[in-house]
Amino acid sequence: MPVIFHITTEPEWAAAKTAGHYEAPSLKEEGFIHCCQGDQIPDVLHRYFEGKKQLLKLSIDTSKLKSQLIYEWSPTNAATYPHVYGPINTDAVIAADKL
Repeated sequence: MPVIFHITTEPEWAAAKTAGHYEAPSLKEEGFIHCCQGDQIPDVLHRYFEGKKQLLKLSIDTSKLKSQLIYEWSPTNAATYPHVYGPINTDAVIAADKL
């Protein structure tokens, strides 16, 4: 079971559990939800979440995703990142760990 990760906040995850799916703001703004692989988490936290509170790391079982998953190259930091093109169904999230 391949697993990818997404960083969010506790309130956003609570709302997603109620709705049955998770939608990050980037889904409307860019058309996909940014995710990362395990070794990319420290850099993602440093670049995008420095000083933010109530953070969670969602572990997502990619075999359970209902939306399309595409691994795409980011020229900004020369790495490939997983992007989910649609909402993340909550039953694909196998863990939500506090950071």
